[in-house]
Amino acid sequence: MQDLAKIGRLLYGIGIAALGVHQLIIKDFRPEILPPFPTWAHSYTIIPIFAGIALIIAGIIISGLLKIKTISTKNICLYLGFCFLILIIGFQLLNILIISSNNASRLDGWFGLGEELAYCGGAFVMAGSFPANNVSSGKKNFFISFLEKLIPAGRIFYSLLIILFGCSHFVFPDFVSTMVPKWLGLPMFWTYFVGSLLIASGIAIIFKIWTKTIALLLAIMLFLFFLFFHVPDAIAHPKESGGAEIVRAIVALLFCGIALVISSINNPKKIISE
Repeated sequence: MQDLAKIGRLLYGIGIAALGVHQLIIKDFRPEILPPFPTWAHSYTIIPIFAGIALIIAGIIISGLLKIKTISTKNICLYLGFCFLILIIGFQLLNILIISSNNASRLDGWFGLGEELAYCGGAFVMAGSFPANNVSSGKKNFFISFLEKLIPAGRIFYSLLIILFGCSHFVFPDFVSTMVPKWLGLPMFWTYFVGSLLIASGIAIIFKIWTKTIALLLAIMLFLFFLFFHVPDAIAHPKESGGAEIVRAIVALLFCGIALVISSINNPKKIISE
């Protein structure tokens, strides 16, 4: 389980770093990071570039590829989750409910918010997989203590996106069925079947029903999505929108990594070290 947690952190961290790299390439915010509102944030390229650099640094540290003894990786996860949460509450929700209120009645209008909610939840899930390290031990401030209370919400935030993805299979079956590899056959069957599995997985993780097994199976399914859908798409369109399809493939691994860590920390008796 310790190895699964490390792999999960690696995948999540690389995914976060990839989001940052893409912002440097397009010199703007990805829509699931910051919606068109506020317009001024998109007008000054230094803002998304600075945010992109921050995402790259945070992602590399969380992945475990870079270890700095004076920095608490757990705290980095908590701060990252908090930043995503602020963007969701302050901008994503406001944009959907008020600025672009027509999107509120459409399922696809919630995809951007849902993805950022999963990034946020993933950060709290990662934080929950770390014990208090020597840097923060005995020096925990009120803000960190507050953020730690949000750790249990991490799996819920993540699961809401999984359920949203599952619902999209029933709301947009004709579109989703085009993503089923031709060699697999029966596109509509697989569309509804996978949609049902996603919804059931999200509900099971929220209510802690066989969490360890369900999260592991979900991770395997998401990895298969990466192999049979996202990789071919990335190969077919490597330069589209500054490599958006490549980033999309890496984000699929990010979601896979979150599921792996949820599976690995389901046993409260096990402490996963940094």
